[in-house]
Order: sequence, then C-alpha cells, then structure tokens
Amino acid sequence: MYRFTRWKWSQIFFIALSAALMIKVDFVRAYQEANLTTAPAPISASIEGDVMLGGLFPVHQKGEGDIPCGMINADRGIQRVEAMLWTLDQINADDSILPGITLGTTIFDTCARGTYALEQSLEYIRASFSSLDASEFVCLDGSKAEAKNEPKTVAGVIGGSYSSVSIQVANLLRLFKIPQISYASTSAQLSDKSRYEYFVRTVPPDKFQALAMVDIVKNFNWTYVSTVASEGEYGVPGIEYFQQEARTRNICLAETLKVSSNPSVAEYDGIINKLLIKNNAKVVILFLREEDAKGILHSASNRNVSGKFTWIAADGWGTQQSPVKGNELAAEGALTIILQSTPIPSFDTYFKNLKPQHNKRNPWFSEYWEKVHNCRYADKVDPKTSEHVDVNYCTGIEVLSPSKYRQESKVQFIYDAVYAIAHSIDRMRKDLCKTSPRARECHALNKIDGELLLKKYILNTTFNDGYGADVKFTESGDAFGRYSIMNYQLNRTLRQYEYKQVGSWVDSRSLQLQLDIDDIVWAGGTKDLPFSRCSQPCEFDEMKHVGEDGDMCCWVCIKCQAYEYLKDEYTCKDCGEGKWPYEHRRGCYSLEEQYMEFDSVYSIVPLVLSGLGIMATLFVIFAFIRYNDTPVVMASGRELSYMLLSGCLFCYLMTVILILKPTPVTCAVQRFGVGFGFAIIYSSLLTKTNRISRIFESARRSARRPPFISPKSQIIVSLILVTLQVIFTIIWLVLEPPGTRLYYPNGKRDEVILKCRTEDLSFLVSLIYNIILIIICTFYAIKTRKIPENFNESKFIGFAMYTTCIIWLAFVPIYFGTLNSFQVQITTLCVSISLSASVALVCLFTPKMYIIFFQPEKNVRKLTMMMNSMHRKTVSDTCTTNTTCNRLNNSNDAHNSVDNSNSPAELIRLNVHHFAQKFNAETTETCPATEKDSLTSL
Repeated sequence: MYRFTRWKWSQIFFIALSAALMIKVDFVRAYQEANLTTAPAPISASIEGDVMLGGLFPVHQKGEGDIPCGMINADRGIQRVEAMLWTLDQINADDSILPGITLGTTIFDTCARGTYALEQSLEYIRASFSSLDASEFVCLDGSKAEAKNEPKTVAGVIGGSYSSVSIQVANLLRLFKIPQISYASTSAQLSDKSRYEYFVRTVPPDKFQALAMVDIVKNFNWTYVSTVASEGEYGVPGIEYFQQEARTRNICLAETLKVSSNPSVAEYDGIINKLLIKNNAKVVILFLREEDAKGILHSASNRNVSGKFTWIAADGWGTQQSPVKGNELAAEGALTIILQSTPIPSFDTYFKNLKPQHNKRNPWFSEYWEKVHNCRYADKVDPKTSEHVDVNYCTGIEVLSPSKYRQESKVQFIYDAVYAIAHSIDRMRKDLCKTSPRARECHALNKIDGELLLKKYILNTTFNDGYGADVKFTESGDAFGRYSIMNYQLNRTLRQYEYKQVGSWVDSRSLQLQLDIDDIVWAGGTKDLPFSRCSQPCEFDEMKHVGEDGDMCCWVCIKCQAYEYLKDEYTCKDCGEGKWPYEHRRGCYSLEEQYMEFDSVYSIVPLVLSGLGIMATLFVIFAFIRYNDTPVVMASGRELSYMLLSGCLFCYLMTVILILKPTPVTCAVQRFGVGFGFAIIYSSLLTKTNRISRIFESARRSARRPPFISPKSQIIVSLILVTLQVIFTIIWLVLEPPGTRLYYPNGKRDEVILKCRTEDLSFLVSLIYNIILIIICTFYAIKTRKIPENFNESKFIGFAMYTTCIIWLAFVPIYFGTLNSFQVQITTLCVSISLSASVALVCLFTPKMYIIFFQPEKNVRKLTMMMNSMHRKTVSDTCTTNTTCNRLNNSNDAHNSVDNSNSPAELIRLNVHHFAQKFNAETTETCPATEKDSLTSL
C-alpha cells in the first residue's frame, strides 16, 4: 500500500488550509457587503507602529482535554511578552536605528499548542488575502468606500517558543514568505532549509546541546547511561542526536525511553521502574519538556529513589523551579544545561515597576499578578464564593520580591531577535528608501518583501547586543552554540536548594567543555563521582571480551599475553618475533638483539685464557725455532710439532671469532675454524702415535724399516687427515649456507639472541670427525704406553688424550644444557677449545721446554750413546747362545759404525732396541733369530 511521507501530508494539509482560508476570505467579503460587523479579534498585546511585527508566546500553559489553554505561564509567558514590548520601546526611543519609523507589534498567546498557535497566526496573513479594490464599492453619495479596519502586513514574526509550535507556524509563514525569528525553539529539524526556508533563530539547535551532554558524559568516563525524551519535535530529535553521537564515542545506552504527549502518573512510574532495573546505569539523560521533567522527578520522589540517579537535563528543565519544587531531594546533584545568557538589568527595573492598572497593552498581566501574589481582583471573584471563603484581594501595589521574580533565561534571546529584525529593516530602508526614509513615504516598507529581508539582510546581520553576545547566524539560520552548565545543589549557607553554574560549553574548535568539578555536588549530597558503567574498566594490559548479546558496554576483562599489545579495546595482538610491547601496551618496539660483548665477564674469562694460551704457544714456537737443531727438538719431530703448535694457536684465536657479533662472515669462519683447528692438532697427534706404534710393532716382529715414517711422509699423512675435515666443512657450508638467526631461549619472547644460523646439533655433528681422531689417538696412546720414556712422547700423548677425552665428555652435556643461556654456552665452548689446545700444549711441550731451559745437559747426543752402551750390556747379559750374542753384537757394531744423526726415528728405534732386548730377556731364555733380525734392522 502506498504510504504518504510526512512532507506529502504537510503539502496536503496546507493545500486544504489555503482552500479554507479562501473560503474564509469570501465569507468576510460577504459579511462586509451585507454591512455586517466582523467577529471579534483574538486577545492580543499590541503596540501600534509604522512597521508591524508579530509575536507568539506561551502566555498560558497547555490545557487538558478540549480546553486549549491552562494556567498562566508566569516566567515563560508574561516575562517574554514584556521582554518584546520593552525591546520595542528601546528601539523606538533610539534615533540611531529606524529614525522617524516606529515598530509596532501584535502578540498572540500560543498556549503551548501547535494547532492553537497556527490558528492565531492566521491573523498575520490576513493582509495577504485582503485584495479588496475600493473602486468596486461606491457610497450612496457617490464617494469611494474606505475599509474600516484594513489589516497591516507584518514584516516578521518573533516566536514561537516550543519547537512544535514553531514548526507548525513556520510551515504556514513560508507560504507567504514571512520571516520568523525564534528565541527558544531548538529542534534540529528546523535547520532543514528545504522545509523551513524562512525560519531563523537566535538560539542554537539541539544538536549542540546534545554534543555538550555527550562531552559531559565522556568527561566523567561514564559509558553506560539511560535516556528519557519527550515525544515531539523537541525531545525526539535532540535525544536521537545524543544517541548517535554517544555511539560514536563508545557510550552505551541501557534504556531509551520516551514520554508520550499526554502522559499519566502511571507512565512516569513505569519509566522509573525501567530505570531501576538497569541499576548500573546511574546517569540518566533527559530531553524533556518542563512538565515531563516535573513528572519524572515527582515519581522518583514518590518511589523514594532520591539520590539513586544523576540527571543530565537539557534546557527544557534548565533552571526552572517548577520541576524541582517539592522534589528537591530527587533533583539534587542534577546537571542541567541552559543557553548561556546574561541578565539585562534595565529589563529588571522595567518589569519590577509594572503595575496592572497601568499596563493596559498587556491583557494578561493582571492574571499574572494574581498568580504571583496569590490574590484575586474583586471583579473576578464570584460573590457567592467570597461569602464562604476568605479571599486575598489584589491591591495592585504588591511588590515583586526576589523570591517571586527572577529574570527568565530567554529574555536576552528575545532582545536579540527583535533587534536582529530591526537592524535588518533599518539596513533595508537605507538601501531602498534613500530619498524617502519615512515608512509612509517608502513603498518598500509599506509592504516588505519577506524573501529579500530574510536572505539579504537578516541572515547577514551581525551586531553585539551590549550584553556579552555577538549576534550572527549560520547559513542554516541558526545561532552558534553557547551553554551554561548548572548544578542543582543545597546552599549550605542559606539552607535552600539553588542552581549553581559549574561550567560552560561553547561551540568552538578549541576547548569546548569547561567544568569546575570541585564545585559540583552529586546525587545524595556527596562529592564522590557517580559510577555509571556496566563493567569495571579493564587494566592497561587487558582486553574487553563482549558477550554473545553484543552489548559493547558489558564485557569481561581478559589479560593479554606478555608478548601481545592492545590493538584496540577488544583485541590483543601478537607483536611478532623480535618485538615486545611497550609498558603501556599500545604498541610494540623492536627488542635489542643480544650477543656476546667484549666487556662482559662471560667474554673476559675465555679471552684471558685464550690470550695466555696464545702467548704460551708463541713462546714455544720461538723456543723451538731458537733450539731447532737440538736433539730434544729433533727427537720430537720438528715438522709435526710446528704443525701441532699452529693448530693450538688457531684454536686459541677461535675464541675471538666466537665472541664477535654474529654475521654471515664470522659464522662461516666459526664453522670452518673450530673443526679445522682441532683437525690440525689431532691429525698431528694421530700421525705421531701411529708412527710410534708402527715402529714398535715392526721392531718386535722384524728388522725391516716400516714404511711412511719419514718427516715428509708424516706431514703428507697429516695434511690428508686435515683435508678430510676441510672437505666435510665445505660440504656443510654448501648444504647449510652461513647466516644469522634470532633465537628465543625456552620460548622467552622478551629475549632475542643473535646467533649463527647453524643449529646446535649440526655443530656437534661437524665435530664427529675430530672426535674420531681423538678416539684413535687415545687408542694408540694406550697401545704405546709401555715404550721407554727417553725422548719418547707416548706417555705424554697418552696424558693429553686422556685429559682431552674428559674435557670433551664434560663439554657436550654442558654445551647442550646451557641452550637457554647463550653467554654460558659460548663461554663453555671457548673455554673447552682453549683447554683442549692447552692440554696438548702443556702435556707435549712442557717436558721439552723443561729440558731445553732447565736441563740443557740432557739435550745432547751423549744420552743416545749411553743408551747404546746400555743396550749392549743388556744384550750380552741376556743372550744364552753364542750365535744370538754374536748377531746382536754385530748388529750393534754395525749401528755404531753408521753416522748416527739422532733423528726421531733413530732415537725411537734405539729405545725400542733396549725395550725389546729387556722384554726378550725376561720372557724367553733364548733369542730367536727372527727377533734378532728385527732388532738389528733398527
């Protein structure tokens, strides 16, 4: 089914209204032609003038049922009427504005009803329908007829007060292009110039008021509030704008309630019951008419819930006494918003001097006087009633005391509205009536073009009203927002409740909200800030987990992981590897990469040990070079000794490489150097022990010289063994290219260790070849342990290999057991490498250095000759047959006749001779020929 929009209904309504007005005009014409008198005009307050203005004020409150008007509205009605009348007096008395031209007015009562105000406003458009042509009427004597009461066109209308009234009137006035300036209507709908083209106001729209309320709620960190609004053009748009803005600022709404146009006491009670259910929403936002605010507070008082709610009320409540009268405890602590205005002292003087008997231009003033002074005029008292009831008669000389009169907050805005249209007419007069400034002589002022007046003059009007306000309008015809924030509290000195200003809100790009929190007294008369949250605020390192119901203000706090930061209120996010959240958990920073530092104790210890090893190794090398041709150096195998010393030096230097910051280059050098240094040491030792073992075994079995025992052969064998390690390392580097990696020990995300890309297990696998060399060396050391010690290294090699095995057996579990402490791990590796080199250096070269420097007498060939003599003696004592002895003696004589160079092989062979002879003497009674041949071959 086709549905009409509100705009289409309004079009239909005004078409019908226009038709009705045409019928009414025809009816008036008929009465005039019939020489009949017209119906009496409605009651109005008026001033005659050259240019007329309209005025619409809620002189009476809204009536009940079919009765349009209720009781007199003392502040919002009479004060506002008198404010306009007084302002016109000020303008007419001022020669600087509209000189020679008086402004008049006709003011009607709206009774706070849109329909009633619309009916009254019809009087302002009568002139637009009054198109009577005097030539059509001729008197009996032939003279032209003149109209008895010709209606005057109004230049503009001041009003209305309620937004519902202004909306109705604005729809009517725009049809006839009559400008309307409101002093109190704040509905956001009226900013729509496509619908309310001729509407202007000296007050800001409610959207600014809603923004001020949101700022107040946000300032106190309230995130869970309820809202109550009056149905109609004032409450609904205002609260909707608040709700819209609140959601964008993560403010949740517990309840969103509305008060109907004609509420009952039960409806107010129901609203209080719903607010009590949401007991965490202590703050309630009110966008209510004055009477609705009174009903809510009255219901709260009756339910004895005073002090349970903190009200944040719009200017519908403002600083009115009517809502809080009798409900002081329920209203205590409320923050109300009023338009920022300045009292006008001269108006106070004017109003306090008004008396009913002299104020004839205001037909409602005597009614106001009766209400304020609680008296009655005699002509309004029923004689029958006065006989039974004591009546307080008005004298007209009563005084308006401060308790009975206080300037209403909209007086300044009425003053600004009247002056705005006066300034506009004055500028229009200056532009259009330069030759005839008086109104009667200026046709443009006799019938003012409302469209021209509004768009060219009113919207461009700017002036200072002299009371602290700069009057100007936006493109939408709105004033700029400025509000005072009031707190309803008990005055401890006067012992009575009052509204006290505690802040302000101004529509500006700078600081909008200003509050003096120390001056605020909250509900229940306490200074403690109310709590209005569905859930407790989460800690800085916790996220909000919203339940399945989706209520964004009700959550459970969940702590983020140590390595997570708060992406937003509802999400913890992993910082990622190598990053750690800031202390406030709002972002992440890159962790400092840890690696060995040279100034650390973990580095100093292995560096000192390495340095001592390097100096000791260099000392031995220099000593060997210095005593290169001595028997001790020659007997040790100079070539292999130099090779072994270079391996020790290389191992000591690896400590520095291992402590350097890991880079692809240093990592490659580490992987190559550790295995390479060990390969040099243990390849040399293996060659030495293998040679000794083969010579010993060969000497026992035959006299034939074993192969590959020359220095050149030994060097070649050692280099082949080292080359195998180099080949394995190159393959390893190709399969696993060198580089760096970030390591997090034992899952600790707050530590980032810069390490080489090589896995720890891979590093151990790379040392397997060296372990095999160590095992074989140890085997040969054990096998040759009984060889005589004169110039024989077997015993010392054995000590070195036993110690090396112990070091390596301890190193492996320590290395893999300290994975979570890279400093201890690297220190252990460096110390183990240095100790391995030191063991070889100390065990193999200390005896030689001792002989060279402390027993040089033993570093001669005489020792060898003594051994030969000992050999001959031993052989002669042990041989049992002439044949055996002769063979041995012949062998020895032949040996002595040879130029003995005391080479390592020859010295070992001599020792083996002696050992073999002693061994044979102890184990056999005769010397077999084969053994003699073997010994002789040495």
